[in-house]
Amino acid sequence: MKIAILLPYKENFSSEYPGAVSLFVNETSQISKYKKKIIVFGNTKFKKKFKIKYVNINLSRNPLASQTKAYVSSFINLQKKFKFSIIEVHNRPSYINQIQKKLPYKIFSLYFHNDPLSMDGSKTVEDRKKLLKNCYKIIFNSNWSKKRFLEGLENKFINSHKLVVFFQSAKKGSKSILENKKNWITFVGKLNRAKGYDIFAKSIKNILNKYPNWKAKIIGDEKREKIFLKHKNADLMGFLNHEEVLKIFKKTSIAVACSRWEEPFGRTSLEASANGCAVIITNKGGLPETITNAKIMKKLDQPNLEKNIKLLINDKKQRKILQKKSLENFYLTHEYITKKIDDYRDEKLQINKNFFTKKNLSTLRILHITNFNERLDGRLFFNTGRRINNGFIRQGHSVLGFSDRDIQKYYKSFNDLKGAKSLNDKLRKTCYNYKPDLIILGHADLISADQISELREDYPNTRFSQWFLDPLNKNGPDYERNKSRILDKINVVDATFLTTSPSVLSFLDNKKSFYIPNPSDKAFETLNNFNHSCNVDVFFALSHGVHRGILKSGKVDDRIIFLKDLINKTQNVKFDIYGIDKIQPIWADHYFKTISNAKMGLNLSRGKTIKYYSSDRITQIVGNGLACLIDEKTEYQNFFNNDEMIFYRNTNDLSEKILKTVSDEKYRKKIGKKGKAKYMKYFNSDLVSKYILDKTLNIKDSKKYLWEN
Repeated sequence: MKIAILLPYKENFSSEYPGAVSLFVNETSQISKYKKKIIVFGNTKFKKKFKIKYVNINLSRNPLASQTKAYVSSFINLQKKFKFSIIEVHNRPSYINQIQKKLPYKIFSLYFHNDPLSMDGSKTVEDRKKLLKNCYKIIFNSNWSKKRFLEGLENKFINSHKLVVFFQSAKKGSKSILENKKNWITFVGKLNRAKGYDIFAKSIKNILNKYPNWKAKIIGDEKREKIFLKHKNADLMGFLNHEEVLKIFKKTSIAVACSRWEEPFGRTSLEASANGCAVIITNKGGLPETITNAKIMKKLDQPNLEKNIKLLINDKKQRKILQKKSLENFYLTHEYITKKIDDYRDEKLQINKNFFTKKNLSTLRILHITNFNERLDGRLFFNTGRRINNGFIRQGHSVLGFSDRDIQKYYKSFNDLKGAKSLNDKLRKTCYNYKPDLIILGHADLISADQISELREDYPNTRFSQWFLDPLNKNGPDYERNKSRILDKINVVDATFLTTSPSVLSFLDNKKSFYIPNPSDKAFETLNNFNHSCNVDVFFALSHGVHRGILKSGKVDDRIIFLKDLINKTQNVKFDIYGIDKIQPIWADHYFKTISNAKMGLNLSRGKTIKYYSSDRITQIVGNGLACLIDEKTEYQNFFNNDEMIFYRNTNDLSEKILKTVSDEKYRKKIGKKGKAKYMKYFNSDLVSKYILDKTLNIKDSKKYLWEN
């Protein structure tokens, strides 16, 4: 997991001339538990960089192009090699839009250090709605700033979990500093009218004349605005580095932050309070939020400021009490604020070292990614994905179905021809909202291994697995393609589940893979054909896709040859076969109504027979009480006896056994009844889904599954 912090263009991440943003980033990053994972990106000409890992974005001067846009573009190019889990942008909402266009799947956080309504990218209501859509968190340095952001937005946004307040922070001084206070009155900030320096300059001149044993320490500069103050007891110290400012505060008795403008927060008053100063502030913007104990001026003018300073000079007891309370009640420490920042990162990353314990395994959040065929209007309501879902739900878990192919087809466009970009974007946002404990992929080909790797970094305690149903015989159809589909993600998931025995698949190379049977489900397998007479002897449904019942030109299916040979050899037997000779396949309720009238079901899978492989037709055949006809080369004899399934060697053998079963109704019903009872007991979706959990989460269970050997 890596965190990128993008500073404003020309923000000096240097001890030589740092701004409030750089100080905040440096101080919180230094003690963050993610310190080693943080990389700060910025642009500065100063050489003494802060110690956090830093990448300086150097730009060649181009008077015809926007340097800011070039700065952000350079960051976009640089970050590609890092694969950041979170990109934290400070004080530049306009950067979010530029980055999001190029990196739509990334998770962004935006820190506001100034008034949102004064900044490009957040001035308008539409700007701010867009930020709410694109950002994972929007972080303000005061409640005042947050209220400004919400101006004009509908009430539904007021309590948005995306909007949070993390105040600035400061290092809290020791109690001993209270014993070393000097008669100093300190002003820190730009020496301009916005900071109220013009009023302070006039006031302090009168104060120093009346109280000659007091001195003024004035730290800051302002090249654009000349406000002159000359007095023998007034030290105009110009710009000082941060450490020198703090040394002054430690000795200062009274600190003044008399801003005329609406301060988003106010670092000066914060640090003055942290160092035990008696602080005088105005009630502008977020200033009152910076401090627990202070003199707050509702009216800013020279008489009022002089009055408050004189009060603290004359009343030593009150001054000492205010200093003591400022220090004792100060809580906005670097440690406190950094923990809040790390907590939000934890929330995003779902950090919990001991998550999978027996105590909480009963209530997992499971994100199940597979093709639920929602666009097909319920034609495949009984597919394997829904069966596995049912199993998880019956165990008491929360299950969110994510139909990847439906999403992909719905969102594809000229800009996203396959819909893959939109699909992955939706997946990332879903993971953020749902915070899954387990992500299961079933034939989710458009979700790449790289995408899963990123999710693993983002959610280190989440577990991943995949299941695969298609044939895997070397001599069968689509072998190389099916093999590559499995191998694509096998190294980034915790377990792989196949309906073919892994023991006969050499390409797995001892990877963590397991066999699962096609699961039956009591919600779907509701028929009991063994209880009544049926008009059809043998049922079989073949298909080459949901939409067609005939092969594409040039394609061959050995099953058609097998079926025609079987029918020729088995006279006077009524077959009901779909998907050949231009007979369309059947689906949905039509499918179940058709099989309800059949005595036997032929379990004939595509491709050459391989150990344990069967299409999911087996569940509908056996689970509904039809006598199942199955190739003995599947080795299902390891699970079922001859009075539970009918095993055949070839078409001749199968023909004989069909004729025998047709002539012996009692035998047919016995096979159907016993086969269903066993399949529903041992191969059901509850057990299969539990097995997936056991193996994915590495849970030791004394219970042995019938298919485990």
